Amino acid sequence: MPGYHNAATETMDRGSLDNLIDERVRYTVKYAEEHSPFYRHWFRENGIDPNEIRVHEDLLHLPVISGRTIREHQPPVTQDFGFLSAGWGEIFTIQETSGTSGTPKSFFLTWDDWRRYAEKYARSFVSQGFLPEDRVVVCASYGMNVGANTMTLAARRIGMTIIPFGKCNFASRVITAYRPTSIVGSVFKLIRLARRLDSEGLDPKETSILRLVAGGESFADESRSYLAELWGCPVYNTYGSTEGTMCGECTAVSGLHVPEDLVHLDMYDPQMMDFVSDGSAGRAVLTTLLPQGTKAGMLLLNYDTEDTTTVLSRSRCACGRTHMRIKNPQREAETVWIFGTPVNRVDIEAGVFQHESMEFLTGEYEAFVTGEEEPGRLTIQIAMECTDPEKVDRRLVEDRFMECFTRRLRALGPHINGQTLLLEFSYVRPGGLELHAARGRPRRLTDRRAT
Repeated sequence: MPGYHNAATETMDRGSLDNLIDERVRYTVKYAEEHSPFYRHWFRENGIDPNEIRVHEDLLHLPVISGRTIREHQPPVTQDFGFLSAGWGEIFTIQETSGTSGTPKSFFLTWDDWRRYAEKYARSFVSQGFLPEDRVVVCASYGMNVGANTMTLAARRIGMTIIPFGKCNFASRVITAYRPTSIVGSVFKLIRLARRLDSEGLDPKETSILRLVAGGESFADESRSYLAELWGCPVYNTYGSTEGTMCGECTAVSGLHVPEDLVHLDMYDPQMMDFVSDGSAGRAVLTTLLPQGTKAGMLLLNYDTEDTTTVLSRSRCACGRTHMRIKNPQREAETVWIFGTPVNRVDIEAGVFQHESMEFLTGEYEAFVTGEEEPGRLTIQIAMECTDPEKVDRRLVEDRFMECFTRRLRALGPHINGQTLLLEFSYVRPGGLELHAARGRPRRLTDRRAT
C-alpha cells in the first residue's frame, strides 16, 4: 500500500479534521472581507455578517455563485477584477479557463496558491503509488490552465522526473529511450496513443509504463477498463480545475479523495435550490480554504462548479486516508435532459465501450439528440468509429449498447419500449466523425432539438 505525502493531515481523525476546516473557514471569510472587493459587496448586499460564519455548516445558508458571476465582475463587463484579492505585486501568475462556455474566467494566483495546488496533486500522486524514481510524461496543456504546471510542481515535491510534452503525439522513441513509468492524459488521448504505438510495432503492455493517470474529463468505468486492458496496467482518476478542486483516486479505487483541509465541497441541487445530503447527487459547490496567515490571489465561497457528483463516504478509506471520497464528477455542460431524465455523455460512452463491442470499435463516438418532446418523439443518433464498418457485428454492438443504456437510465425504458425515444446507430471509418473536424474540446453529446 502506498504511503502518504502528508500523513498527519491525510489520516487526521474526523473530529480534528472538522475543527481544522472550521478554523480555515473563519480565516478565509475574514480574508475575503478584508481583501476581496466582490465579497465585501456580496456580504453587504445579502445581509451577511462575516463574523457569524463560524463553522463549515454555516456555508449552507449563504447564496451560491457561478462562473457567470465571475465573468460579470471582470473586463469587459467591469473595469476592474472584482475577485482579485491580493495586490498586483503579490500575484505570481494570471490563469484563464478554456472559455468553452463564454468569455474565459480570469484567475489570479499568488505563490501561496501554487504551493497549495501542488500539495493537493502531490497527495494524489503518492496515493497512486508514485515514488521519487518515477518518470512521468505529462500530456496536459502547459498554457493558461493550471493542470500541467501544478503536476510539475507536485512532482518536484515528491522528487519525480517530469517529461513535459503537453500533448500525446510524442514519438515512440520517448517510451523506448526515457522509459517513463507513467503517463498523465485524458482517456481518449491514451487510447489513441496505445493504438499508434501498437501500429508501430510497440506493444503498450510490454513498455515501461506501470500506471496511467486519467484526467481532464469525466469518463465511464467501461472506457477506463478498456484503457487498462490496452496498456496492461492500472488507470487512476484525478479531477481538477483552475478553481482549485484537485481531487484524486488512491490505489483502493473507491472514490476520489477531496483534500478537505484545502478545499471544501458541498453538494447542491439546482432543481430543489437546496443542498443535499451525502449519497445524493448534486453539483459540487466549492469554497477555498486558506491556512492561517496565507494569501490568495483569488478565493471562492460557495462557488457552483457545475460538475455533478456524490459524496460516497467520510469514513476511513482502505488506504488509511480519512478525507471524504466523491464519485467521478460529470460536467453539467455535457448533460442533456430527455423526458425529465438527465443523460450525460458518460451514459453514451458506457454503452459504446462494452467489452465485446471493442473487437470492432475504436472507442471514438458522438451522439446527437433530435426531434421534439411534444408531440412526443425524440431520437438519439449515435455514431461510432470502427476499423471497418463492413465487418462490424451490428446486432451485437447495438444489443450491448441498449442493455447498458437502459440499465443506467431505467426511467427512459418505457419511452424506448413505447418508441417515443428512438436510438439510431451509424458506423464510420477512422476520422469520419464530425468532432474530428471541430476545433477545441470534442463535443460528444449535442442537443439539436429545436429550442
